[in-house]
Amino acid sequence: MYIPPLNFAPIINSSNDLIYRSGFPMPLNYPFISETLHLKTIIYIGEKTETDLPIEYKNFIKREKIQFYYIPMETTMDPNAQQNMENMLKLILDKRNYPILMHSNKGKHRIGVAAGIIRKILQGWCISGIYQEYSIFTGNLKGEVDLEFITGFMPTNVKVDKRYLPEFVKL
Repeated sequence: MYIPPLNFAPIINSSNDLIYRSGFPMPLNYPFISETLHLKTIIYIGEKTETDLPIEYKNFIKREKIQFYYIPMETTMDPNAQQNMENMLKLILDKRNYPILMHSNKGKHRIGVAAGIIRKILQGWCISGIYQEYSIFTGNLKGEVDLEFITGFMPTNVKVDKRYLPEFVKL
């Protein structure tokens, strides 16, 4: 039996473009990840530094030959939050990184912000739909600061190589 990570769900689930979201994967989730997702890339958005990551997690990533990217962010009030989300978008806008798992610690607020930005900027979702999805994963906890960040977010420094643009993107 496979056990997905906490708050696991697809963000993009098309035949060629696969992006998943979750909380921090635990060892009991590794068979699910390796045998069903076949990831090329993991993006961790959180406050733990790479040196703080559990050794079994580092070994799993290495064993599975998964590219790992760390995007430091405690909250959307961090002074580098805009740049960090632009860095996330650069990874998402290159289909050579797919399939991708994006995770934070619990898969709620930070990943909710990242998913909201993908929905807004790359898929053209309306803000009310983004708010509703955010609310589902946070258990209706109000994250007004996060929602304001998503609403006001506009990338200013994201260069795209159109040869590697995923099919789902609507720019």
